[in-house]
Amino acid sequence: MAALVFEVVATFLFMVVILGATGRGAPAAMAGLAIGLALVVIHLVGINVTGVSVNPARSIGPALFAGTGALSQLWLFIVAPIVGAVAAGLVFKTGTLDAPE
Repeated sequence: MAALVFEVVATFLFMVVILGATGRGAPAAMAGLAIGLALVVIHLVGINVTGVSVNPARSIGPALFAGTGALSQLWLFIVAPIVGAVAAGLVFKTGTLDAPE
């Protein structure tokens, strides 16, 4: 359960940074730095929790070579990032994180 929650929250936060850094009004020159630093922090925090996926493609290859134990857990590393990314997209679509005018 901790792995599921961490992967959903980590992907949500990463997508919020990506959408915020590349959105209207954001300085384009700083987007790469913000996204890179966010990914580094997510990996530093999550390496001990789940081994950090945040990207389903990064999980599928190693799971195929690791065997049945990893394949039985693969669903988590596919479903959790999708849920986190969809949640971040919905939050941005609704304007919940927009600054009040």
